[in-house]
Amino acid sequence: MREVAIVAFGQSDHVRDSAETSEVEMLMPVLHDVLEQTGLAARDIGFTCSGSSDYLAGRAFSFTMALDGVGAWPPISESHVEMDGAWALYEAWVKLLTGEAETALVYAYGKSSPGDVREVLTRQLDPYYVAPLWPDSVALAALQAQALIDAGLTDERALAGIAARSRTAAESNPHAQLRGAVPPGEHLVAPLRTGDCPPIGDGAAAVVLAAGDTARRLTARPAWIRGLDHRIEAHALGVRDLTDSPSTRLAAERAGAFERPLDTAELHAPFTSQEVVLRRALKLDAPDSTVRINPSGGALATNPVMAAGLIRLGEAAARIHRGESDRALAHATSGPCLQQNLVAVLEGE
Repeated sequence: MREVAIVAFGQSDHVRDSAETSEVEMLMPVLHDVLEQTGLAARDIGFTCSGSSDYLAGRAFSFTMALDGVGAWPPISESHVEMDGAWALYEAWVKLLTGEAETALVYAYGKSSPGDVREVLTRQLDPYYVAPLWPDSVALAALQAQALIDAGLTDERALAGIAARSRTAAESNPHAQLRGAVPPGEHLVAPLRTGDCPPIGDGAAAVVLAAGDTARRLTARPAWIRGLDHRIEAHALGVRDLTDSPSTRLAAERAGAFERPLDTAELHAPFTSQEVVLRRALKLDAPDSTVRINPSGGALATNPVMAAGLIRLGEAAARIHRGESDRALAHATSGPCLQQNLVAVLEGE
C-alpha cells in the first residue's frame, strides 16, 4: 500500500470567545503556518478537504465562506465533511492512497461561543425519539459516567485525577485553553463536575499530508500513517453498553494498534469518564502501561468542536516530528457517548 504521512501540523491559540475574529481570520494564520513548514504554495497542494458544522455557524454551507482562507486562486480540488476534521483527514488519506494526489491540505475549525453548544449538539440525536426530549451533551455524558461508576470501573475521585493530569500536561502546550490544576468544582450534571467537562472555545487546526518520497522531501521525520479506520455504534443509546466502546476497539484492531507497543496515545475524550472507556477499549488501562496519554492536555484542555479530533492526530504527529515518539495512536470521536470513533496509528521512520 502507498505510504502516506502527516508532514506538518498547525493550530490556533484556542480561546473562550473569538467574537472579533471571523472563521476566515481564525483560519488564515494556521493555513499559512502549515504551508510555510513544508515550503509549499497553494498551487502545490493536490487536494484540499475541510471539516466543520453548519449547525455551529448557524447558516447553511458555511464552509464555503471559510474557503476564502485557502485563497480564490489558483482553482483547487476541494471537498468538505460535516464532521470533525479527523474524518476530513481520512478522506484525504484515501485520495492519496489512490494516487490521485501527492499532497493534501486538511483543515477544521469551530466557533462554539456564539450559541449554546450543549443545545446545538442535541441535533446529532435520533430525530424521532430522543432529540425532542432535548437531552444535552453533558447530561448524556453524565449517564455514561454514572454507568461506569455503577459498574465499579471508576469513581469521582479517579475522574478528578484524570482532569488534573490532563490540564497539568497542558502547561507545556502554548495553544491550550486551560492549563494547570483546575478545581473539580460543583456538580454540573451529577456525577460530572465542572472539572470533568471540556472548555467551550473557538479554534482551528490544519495538517498537510504527503505521499512517499514527497513526504520525505518535505520534512526530516514524517509521521507515517500505518493504519487508519473508523467505526460507529448503534444510533439508539438504549441498545448500547455505555461502559464499553467496541467500535473503538475494532477500529484500533483494523488500524494495527495492537500489533506492536505504543509510546503515545492522543485520545479525544471531552469528558473524564470517556477516557476511562477509551483506555479499556484500547488496552491502555494496565497498571504497568508506559504509554503516555494526552501529553498535549487533550480535549479537557482544548476542545474546539469539529477540530478537536484533528488536533489529536496533529499532536501525535508533531511528537513524531520532534523525535519525542516513535509509535503513536491518535483517536477522534463524534456524536453522543463516543458514538463514532476513528483510530490512527502513526510511526516515525
